[in-house]
Amino acid sequence: MLIAALILNLVVLVPVTVLLLVGGRFAVSWWGQITPSRSILLAIYLSFIAASVLFLFWPLEPAIITLLALQITYKILSAFTVRVMSNPVVIANLLVAAFHTAALVLHSMPVI
Repeated sequence: MLIAALILNLVVLVPVTVLLLVGGRFAVSWWGQITPSRSILLAIYLSFIAASVLFLFWPLEPAIITLLALQITYKILSAFTVRVMSNPVVIANLLVAAFHTAALVLHSMPVI
């Protein structure tokens, strides 16, 4: 399940990163105008992409668990900091956080 979570990161974050780089009306309506804060968010997304690719080739379990735990924390906190549950980014964040949480729970369960 950890590998599935890394693949989900890439499936979600690569198009999001391209959208943030290219811009357009969806980028502005979902993340706001280009600001230093949005550029910092882009850097965070790029770091998640880089780490996911790295761990697909070098599956260091403690590092993958740490990455997913940080992502879960950030994604859940976004719902509280944005305070708008109808925002598509918040909804996507919560769905990915749920998947990553399930991946960590299933990974920690003993094999029967």
